[in-house]
Order: sequence, then structure tokens, then C-alpha cells
Amino acid sequence: MKVKRNTLLLACFVWSAAAFNILRIGLMAYPSYLFVQNYLLSILVFMVFRIFIFGKLVKKHTARINAYQEERQFFLKFFDGKTFAIMAVMMAGGIGLRVSGLAPERFIAVFYTGLGVSLLLAGMLFGRNYGKAVLAATVQDKAARKEE
Repeated sequence: MKVKRNTLLLACFVWSAAAFNILRIGLMAYPSYLFVQNYLLSILVFMVFRIFIFGKLVKKHTARINAYQEERQFFLKFFDGKTFAIMAVMMAGGIGLRVSGLAPERFIAVFYTGLGVSLLLAGMLFGRNYGKAVLAATVQDKAARKEE
């Protein structure tokens, strides 16, 4: 099952779906912890993930996808193997923390909210990159037709 190379940038839907679920869990836990220090901690979590993880991953995967020579690619190539492994470990760790009760609800509220917003922004950036790629391809097609 192959898709156009730029279609891989629609990984924005995968990221956004995960973000929505994580953010939902965080926000459901937040009502008991509506304090300034918790808001600041959520912002800190957001910034750390945005700057050091998701921002870099969006750039890395967009560059990798754009560098593919063949126009059609296997639909799961929006991530590389390492990223799929990281995603699986993060999901298993998050589920494990919640189910085991090792993480207090305050942690879930603060951490999941910051993580969810950061992940949602990453999904939106993938969507923006898809839009840019489609626009560039359209402009290139029009220029090629004009030359003919």
C-alpha cells in the first residue's frame, strides 16, 4: 500500500489523535489541581517536549520524507523504526503508570496536559508542512505545464 511521498506528512493525524487522547486524560485530572504552580509546571513540560523532542522530530521526519527519491512510499514510512519504538515505549510507560497507580493524579494532570499540548502542536506542524508541500507541488506542476 503505497501513497504519494507528501501524503506521509499527514502523520499529523496520527500525532493529533495521540495528542487528543493524552490531553483529554490530563484535562480530566486537572480540576482538583488548578493552581498557578501546576500551570507553570504544565508549561514547563510543554516547552521541554516542544523544544527538545517534538520540534526536532517534526523537522527530522519532514526532511526525511522530502528526501525520498521515489514519489510513492509505503504508508507507514511517516516514521522510522526508532520513532515507532519510542512511541510504543511512551505509550506502554504512560499506560503502565496510570494503571499501576505509581503516578499521583496531580502528576497525570500536569504532565499529560503539557505533553498533550506539545504533541498537538507537533501534529499541527506536520499538517502545515503537508500544506506547504502540496502548495509547492501545485506551483511546480503549473510551471511545468506553462513550459510545455
